[in-house]
Amino acid sequence: MYEETPRVELTPAAADLLRRLHEVHGPLMFHQSGGCCDGSAPMCYPAGEFRTGGSDVLLAELEVEGVGEAVTFWMSRSQFEVWSHTRLIVDVVEGRGSGFSLEAPEGVRFLIRSRLLGS
Repeated sequence: MYEETPRVELTPAAADLLRRLHEVHGPLMFHQSGGCCDGSAPMCYPAGEFRTGGSDVLLAELEVEGVGEAVTFWMSRSQFEVWSHTRLIVDVVEGRGSGFSLEAPEGVRFLIRSRLLGS
């Protein structure tokens, strides 16, 4: 049976951080924009805090063990056109990014790693 490769996945470290953030902030979402520097990092917000619309694509609803509801992962449509052939892997690295992402006070930041779909 053929199973489609997920577009977005989480490393164990990212899933652990999402569980901790969920305990404090409740339901969560990601938005991946096409900016530069930290503007191209996945930003984590309380669900619904970042307003999505017709210029955004819902790439995944990520199930995280211990979190009652899926963590949605959105990307700007223009960025999706560039990354449509990739599988995004959400990871965590040490260091504080800039911006309003919920993990900033934790001394870590989310980071995207990628692979070509099918690899």
